[in-house]
Amino acid sequence: MLPTILDLEAVRAAYASGLTPLQMIDEIIARREASEDPAIFITQSSPDQLRIAARELMERAPEPNSLPLWGVPFAVKDNIDVAGLPTTAGCPAFAYEPVADATVVARLKAAGALVIGKTNLDQFATGLNGTRSPYGAPRSVFNRDYVSGGSSSGSAVAVGAGLASFALGTDTAGSGRVPAAFNNLVGIKPTPGLVPNVGVVPACRSVDVVTIFAATVGDGVAIRKVMEGYDAADPYSRKAIATTLPHQGLRIGVLDVSEREFFGNNEVEALYDTAIERAQSLGATIVPFDYAPFRQAAELLYNGPWVAERLATVKDFLATNAQDFDPTVRQIIEGAKAYDAVAAFEGQYKLGHLRQRADAEWAKVDILMLPTSPTTYTVDAMVADPIVKNSHFGRYTNFANLFGYAAIAVPGGFGATGLPNGVTLFGPAFSDDALAPFADALHRACASGMGKDCGAVLPEASMVTKPDDGFVPIVVVGAHLTGMPLNHELTGPGGRLIKSCRTAADYRLYVLPNTTPPKPGLIREPGYSGPGLEVEVWKVSPQAFGRFVQNIPAPLGIGKVTLDDGSQVSGFLCEPYALGNAREITALGGWRAYIASIRQAG
Repeated sequence: MLPTILDLEAVRAAYASGLTPLQMIDEIIARREASEDPAIFITQSSPDQLRIAARELMERAPEPNSLPLWGVPFAVKDNIDVAGLPTTAGCPAFAYEPVADATVVARLKAAGALVIGKTNLDQFATGLNGTRSPYGAPRSVFNRDYVSGGSSSGSAVAVGAGLASFALGTDTAGSGRVPAAFNNLVGIKPTPGLVPNVGVVPACRSVDVVTIFAATVGDGVAIRKVMEGYDAADPYSRKAIATTLPHQGLRIGVLDVSEREFFGNNEVEALYDTAIERAQSLGATIVPFDYAPFRQAAELLYNGPWVAERLATVKDFLATNAQDFDPTVRQIIEGAKAYDAVAAFEGQYKLGHLRQRADAEWAKVDILMLPTSPTTYTVDAMVADPIVKNSHFGRYTNFANLFGYAAIAVPGGFGATGLPNGVTLFGPAFSDDALAPFADALHRACASGMGKDCGAVLPEASMVTKPDDGFVPIVVVGAHLTGMPLNHELTGPGGRLIKSCRTAADYRLYVLPNTTPPKPGLIREPGYSGPGLEVEVWKVSPQAFGRFVQNIPAPLGIGKVTLDDGSQVSGFLCEPYALGNAREITALGGWRAYIASIRQAG
């Protein structure tokens, strides 16, 4: 029996227990037929197409789970090419038959995944709400009166309803994140250029990103890794150089009071405050920051010359088929005619100034955490005021691709009305992997389930662990402690404080004579039972550690220090011969107490 939500671990476990891809396909067909939302798909893969694909998979890779995504069913937003299925971009008159899969689809198929259909979207990926489609408006999986979010509307609902294990979306302004928030899902928005866009109908070609809707962060990251990689056929494809983030003491930027705007939705504001508390409980340091330059950049995407990129994609089609456009989409795209080349350069200049201001805020923080959407609306309310209410959804999303950031949207719980919302974590370019462990921890701490199964327990197998950053731990006991004269030798080369603790009980501490600044001498004396001594564990790069070892003056050296939890870490020790005339300060409990006693005596 398959669970409601088809996360990767559930699918793999089913195959390991004897389920076949053909049986999985029969289950997907049954779930599609039973669905109460007729607007999820634009084109479904036919039962025959699905069974052929399943048999071909079993022939080329007969061993269950022998490929990364063996037999995993997925859906594709209908502005991404799938050979054998038409691409409409939400406009029937625009439809064409692609001769090849988009690069991302080809990579996923090669990994064993099975396409179950093309999903609905705001026409030409222009919108964040999901109502701008002649194929109907997909609805929130929690309340059919409410929008699903867009433009990747059908993709999010397909995963949230349990029709697919994951789905592809695209994200220019937030289309890979807002629908995730409205359907209790994870939305993975890679750094622009990390995942190729070959075979994708552009919205704004220079900032478009292919995204993933998944049940867990671990699932989304695993799928992204299959998709990513440089593709010379995409002029915006880039070779990634990974950006790391601190493993401990992560500084998270949150909205200051002046930039909070939830358009009267107290439920979502309360969920955001709870997410901040949750982040603190996970060890993060919360830092209010000035969102103004990010907000002003966000406004450029629709109220600046970037809208001309939308016109560039469809200008010839618009010239002959204006009547085939959704009225709101047509109004937005035709508005691009007001911008010329001068306006385009002026927009770039303004963005450059805003980037400088944003960079100043980044100096205070390691990542940002913002509401994914400040509110939500019913379908009727959105249709009655389609431009203004849609713009509300993008308040905290539109800037991300203009600035080139990585982002992961995670569920943030449910309000009293039973509707979900979430938060998005933003990191610098190519911090995609580094963002994932905290995003996963935040999702797990929320305990909101997966998709419409809000009681589901996230599988342990999909947990994202912190990658080994290659840094070396070192124990310091004296002048290198936080606030002490030599601490800059740790912080200067990027060292990070891991924890404050004590040594095991059999260590003694002395003040070495004739040292400037005063230096401690730490020795271990088996059989001695003392208070244990205050120390700090830092992590430094291998290069910094090597310089430490090379520059340590006798009688000090590096050896293994046993801590009060029994672990052993390299740290500063003293050769016993140097302690003949040294003053013992073990009873004080540590170097910091000794320095305080000197100051008090003076």
